Amino acid sequence: MAFCSQCGNPLADHAFYCSKCGARQPVAGTPGVYQGPGGAAPGMTARTAAMLCYLPFAGWIAALFVLGSQRFRNDKDARFHAFQGLYLFVGWLLINWVPWFGFGPFHGPFFPLRVMLKLLVIGTSIFMMVKASHEERYSLPLIGDLAERSL
Repeated sequence: MAFCSQCGNPLADHAFYCSKCGARQPVAGTPGVYQGPGGAAPGMTARTAAMLCYLPFAGWIAALFVLGSQRFRNDKDARFHAFQGLYLFVGWLLINWVPWFGFGPFHGPFFPLRVMLKLLVIGTSIFMMVKASHEERYSLPLIGDLAERSL
């Protein structure tokens, strides 16, 4: 059975166009023929992709993969989690890079606040991984609205 090279829809044998998205299909036996819905990550479901978007320190890589992948282009939940994971990572970067008034080994008098904010972001990432594993679309305050608008 053949599949559409754009959307992954099953095709009739020797179909030149997809009945779902209308994309022209390459001639069978030529390079570039899409052989199934697996794509770049054959075993990855939308649930797994959504969970990976919240990995502390590395979730941004999975989020960019989800946003750039043709496979998840129409999956609103996976894209929502990808955007929200990216915005959570931006929060992490802001905590790390914003000057905190001091240049000592612990970066001044705001060191305990900075540590608590980092722990909050890590805890939120773990919480969101659990929510994504249950296939819940939980919107975080502030960044959840941004993720909704980014869809």
